[in-house]
Amino acid sequence: MIRKINLLQGYLVIPLFLFLTAIFYSQSLKSQVAWIERTPSSASEWFSVAYGNGTFVAVGASGSHYVMTSPDGITWTPRTPAATNAWTAVTYGNGLFVAVSKNGTNRVMTSPNGITWTLQTASANSEWGAITYGNGTFVAVAFSGANRVMTSDNGISWNLRNASVNNTWSSVAYGNNKFVAVSNDGANRVMTSPDGNTWTSQTAAAANGWGTVVYGGNKFVAVASDGTNRVMTSTDGITWVARTAINTGDWANVAYGSGKFVAVAYSGSSRVMTSTDGIT
Repeated sequence: MIRKINLLQGYLVIPLFLFLTAIFYSQSLKSQVAWIERTPSSASEWFSVAYGNGTFVAVGASGSHYVMTSPDGITWTPRTPAATNAWTAVTYGNGLFVAVSKNGTNRVMTSPNGITWTLQTASANSEWGAITYGNGTFVAVAFSGANRVMTSDNGISWNLRNASVNNTWSSVAYGNNKFVAVSNDGANRVMTSPDGNTWTSQTAAAANGWGTVVYGGNKFVAVASDGTNRVMTSTDGITWVARTAINTGDWANVAYGSGKFVAVAYSGSSRVMTSTDGIT
């Protein structure tokens, strides 16, 4: 497994593909869960994966392939990106896959099926690092740049928005009628928005390097790469409560599905942890 913390100029990126490209064993008091290694289309630096319309789509920042697709997460096929940018995140919404990049002339690309991609013009040449879809709107956040939020109702035409503060925003999610973004630096490491346009700073449970936030089971859950308590939860995105991870691993990503949160780490004695409530 390749540690990618330093790949994007020191910024914490979100390698969702850790779920699919490594074997992990999570030992808890109750059970041990085995993960099965799968072969990607190439040994590229994969950073994000999304699911929609019966297809998994993964994007990467370098290598021989920058996009690959799979119907089942097991067998992967390389696809041609719209440009060989450092594609850092992809999401699915409104019948469209949308990916964002940290570099290049055009830093957005879209596809209805994950196979054929079209370049779109981002609202600014910021280092876009995360994207989500909710309530009819795509929202992307950036590691750096004068404007670190952009929104679109169709994935094609984008509008600049002002972040509540110019932190290194690493992740954004939608749930409970609001967008929530987390950061790995700054005084206020959470910001919320009802529509993606106007953002308000919120106080994180701790000044940790928050790498990913997700919504599921009627709550937001975020994980961090450092700090004493490396998980925090919130029902509204405003008030956050610190939670104890299974160890002080370098927790990089968390996802939700089928009634369970699953987090993965770069380091630690156990590099996968699961929770049915985000608390235990």
